[in-house]
Amino acid sequence: MSLQEILIPSIKIAIHELFDVTIEKIEFQSTRKEFEGDITMVIFPLLKVIKGNPADLGNKIGNYLVENVIEVEAFNVVSGFLNIVIANDYYINFFNKIKTNEQFGFVSPSENEKAIMVEYSSPNTNKPLHLGHVRNNLLGYSVAEIIKASGKKVYKTQIINDRGIHICKSMLAWQKFGNSETPQTSGLKGDKLVGKYYVEFDKTYKAEISELMSQGKTEEEAKKQAPIIIEAQQMLLDWEAGKPEVITLWKSMNQWVYDGFATTYKNLGVNFDSYYYESNTYLLGKEVVQIGLDKGVFEKDPDGSVWIDLTEDGLDRKIVLRSDGTAVYMTQDIGTAIQRVKDFSDVGGMVYTVGNEQDYHFRVLFLILKKLGFDWASSLFHLSYGMVELPSGKMKSREGTVVDADDLMEEMTETAQKLSEDLGKLEDYSKEEKAALYKTIGLGALKYYMLKVDPKKSMMFNPEESVDFAGNTGPFIQYTYARIQSILRKANFDTAVTISTELHPKEKELIKQIEMYPEVIQSAASNHSPALIANYTYDLVKEYNSFYQTVSILGEENHDKKVFRVQLSKKVADTIKTAFKLLGIDVPERM
Repeated sequence: MSLQEILIPSIKIAIHELFDVTIEKIEFQSTRKEFEGDITMVIFPLLKVIKGNPADLGNKIGNYLVENVIEVEAFNVVSGFLNIVIANDYYINFFNKIKTNEQFGFVSPSENEKAIMVEYSSPNTNKPLHLGHVRNNLLGYSVAEIIKASGKKVYKTQIINDRGIHICKSMLAWQKFGNSETPQTSGLKGDKLVGKYYVEFDKTYKAEISELMSQGKTEEEAKKQAPIIIEAQQMLLDWEAGKPEVITLWKSMNQWVYDGFATTYKNLGVNFDSYYYESNTYLLGKEVVQIGLDKGVFEKDPDGSVWIDLTEDGLDRKIVLRSDGTAVYMTQDIGTAIQRVKDFSDVGGMVYTVGNEQDYHFRVLFLILKKLGFDWASSLFHLSYGMVELPSGKMKSREGTVVDADDLMEEMTETAQKLSEDLGKLEDYSKEEKAALYKTIGLGALKYYMLKVDPKKSMMFNPEESVDFAGNTGPFIQYTYARIQSILRKANFDTAVTISTELHPKEKELIKQIEMYPEVIQSAASNHSPALIANYTYDLVKEYNSFYQTVSILGEENHDKKVFRVQLSKKVADTIKTAFKLLGIDVPERM
């Protein structure tokens, strides 16, 4: 039973007996460092139903708790805050209950629990994954793992944008300039090869626009009349018409990209349970539009186009079918959402990991699905995140100025190698062990730096800062984990026995930090925020390092205290490891 589960019923009884009032909610917060106490009750909300001085109310409740709750040892009141001191026995008993529980903080899903589907990545098949995709993938994967840890069944999915004019641009440029090169003949990863021709298309297109403008055309005219864009538009029409040679080229080049993506996903450490392809889903919503028309959810304009009027909901009119009967993105997304629930009958909600430039799109999508009568539509969430920027500015795919995901991971590994070699503690490592460690540190630095920032915020990515072995970084936390493993390897005595000992203040603070872990997981899941897990882990590590510097562990003369401190160290390491696993980060046994 958690501390709040013990205190809340007792405080409610106290308030009822002392003031003849029934209270539904009790508000707690952490006790500020400058005051004595382990948990603080906020008194101010009581003033709405109980007249009196906040300090007087706090003293009466505090005295009641000391007299009636064995876990409460003392209290003090500061203004409207009741700081409660918890007996050491509570923390010792708590620790002994959870110290060997490898799943501490995790909740298993109940049989009838509805599943959550988390969509992330969702790339285009005309270019490699870049820095923005890295943040998307890391966020989506981590949120899926956190929701799973909170007690839900989770499916990970993506929709691949494999059709449209942007795909035809790469295809056409390869036809014109590729000389039949393939990933095998060029030595390039398939996604990089296709991306190369997307950039090539843009260069040619710009040159043709300049040529036409030099002949007296306006820029707008030149953009429309450039021969290469006209050819790309014709290729798209040929694709939609199912022209065999175009479909064959499209399948071949897409497969090159899929193979390249698979390598990147593996190196990044993310995975998926299902894949949806735009080429299969872009027509899915059309029949739903007819159902919506019959229900009066949609309305048809005189030109034949179909719309939904959301002005009463504070939005605008949104088209869902063009006058020529073709679908728009919204139509596709409506159909895809419905199809996913058909494919996975236990799905009761979805999380869409998509940048904040699509905020309005998802407000409209979710509202349309609600108006169509789907009960699961109330459990849809847009995991909206800010863009990742570089010191040099924003990235542009068509100009070839993006930070490639593969290159970024390689650079992070190289940076980790340089810093590790400078520290000079790897003399007894084999070449293979060093390579594995550099990758663990480099990717850990990248992932932690990305995930410690609240998803809603835009961020500046600084590779060198992320690999710093001090401060709020992945390597700093990994180093603490490795330090604890070193302690455990040296502990040549039985550490499995149950010990009852007086707690040092630093031990108590550390156990209090560990006790917060289950609540942090639940909060991170409900807020869709890996940043809560990341920063909790950093706080835990800071608390451990303070403990490590203050008390002796293996050098402690009292055997019981020594055993307890080794057990406590191990539990901290276990918590770091499981927390980092939720972020998709590995921890090294040695550093």
